[in-house]
Amino acid sequence: MKTVYITGATAGIGMATARKFAGEGWRLIITGRRADRLQQLEEEFSSKVPVFSLQQDIRRTDEVIKQIQALPAEFSQIDVLVNNAGLAASKGWVDNIPLEELFDMVDTNIKGLLATTRHIMAGMKQRKAGHIINIGSTSGAHVYPGSAVYAGTKAFVNHLSTCLRPDLLGSNVRVTSIEPGMVETEFSIVRSKGDLETAKKLYEGMRPLKPENVADAVFWAVMQPPHVNVSKIEIFPTDQAHGAFNIYRDDQAKSA
Repeated sequence: MKTVYITGATAGIGMATARKFAGEGWRLIITGRRADRLQQLEEEFSSKVPVFSLQQDIRRTDEVIKQIQALPAEFSQIDVLVNNAGLAASKGWVDNIPLEELFDMVDTNIKGLLATTRHIMAGMKQRKAGHIINIGSTSGAHVYPGSAVYAGTKAFVNHLSTCLRPDLLGSNVRVTSIEPGMVETEFSIVRSKGDLETAKKLYEGMRPLKPENVADAVFWAVMQPPHVNVSKIEIFPTDQAHGAFNIYRDDQAKSA
């Protein structure tokens, strides 16, 4: 039985990815900040597969590293790492967003991902097998006003994935960047500071991706033969072309 380590598994794409791998019989390590969600997921998955949860704030990199180093023997050999945990703390001009919130995005989307990757990648290189999946974003390439820091962190994730591949040549460790467009998750609720109406309007009149669509792409990339590395998957809803402004919205659906 193979093992997958999924960060940010308590909501959205991370939760859907955990369900996908559990359904396919993989041993799970799931991380997230919300203990109640982790407990619920353990109860959901434990009847199907072995599951180990880690309550963690990925911004606290020292604690994250200690948790990885202290994994039980049964879970210590990680075959696939899914770096899903991410944050868009705010949308707006850089000078109008509190510095702490800007730093939170950097600490979560860059530093937390780096700490996790560095320590799990070491075991993969030693065993000459493994797969790193980084959940980036189309925002990393197709920017829009008010997204400077968030898009910048996702550009880092997208480019890190590309740059890791030559660094890992000869190790048999694969790296894939999954870059979704608009996905309907709690992401927009967090970004709008819990304003449900504002979050809902983002998807009004159009059909966004579902977390399960991204989870399917993750699993598909992982299940390719060992000599095949899917470098990047960019996924948009049919109602969205490149960028945040190329969106088809059905006026009739908006007024319904």
